[in-house]
Amino acid sequence: MNILLATFTTLLSVVNPFGAMPVFLSLTENDSAAERANIGLKACISVLGVLSVSFFAGQYVLNFFGINIHHLRIAGGILLMRSAFDLLTPGGNRSKVSEETIEASREKDDISFTPLAMPMLSGPGAIAVCISLYTKKLTYFDMGLIFMGFVLVALAAYIILMSSLRLTRFLGRPGLAALARIMGFITLAIGVNFIMTAIKALFMTT
Repeated sequence: MNILLATFTTLLSVVNPFGAMPVFLSLTENDSAAERANIGLKACISVLGVLSVSFFAGQYVLNFFGINIHHLRIAGGILLMRSAFDLLTPGGNRSKVSEETIEASREKDDISFTPLAMPMLSGPGAIAVCISLYTKKLTYFDMGLIFMGFVLVALAAYIILMSSLRLTRFLGRPGLAALARIMGFITLAIGVNFIMTAIKALFMTT
């Protein structure tokens, strides 16, 4: 249960579906409720696929390029800290996607994978976290729990996206800004933890 909860809480703050709400509403403003639900569902299924592939295949990619897992954790920690600083500043909710990308997405028939699933939800930070979760000490049961964590994150993201209109009206801009800062602070702490853990492991192996 500790593995499941740790996977869910860590990834939820990095995926940050609350930050994707304004872009999701903006890009689906002319869609019906059923169309919006279909886009949200496909996006969250894509998120689950990206997270799962990153976790199960990421280690093989690292081995192919000769990258140490601790080096990836440091790089991932720096990336998470950068994303966290974006969230801690005004307008951070759209930091993962440029205005040009948003405008170009308005012309697309399907926005579920890009830009919604990638990079808004399952961006480089989430991919780095998933890859770093894999260790040789994990049992098949542990891997199953981590995968369940991915499922819960995707489910939570879907529920939040489907409730985005009501949440936006309830929280307002000040509430969304405060929520973005909270998620940014948590992400910053995760990034620092990644870096410190990797540095400690590197010193212990030398």
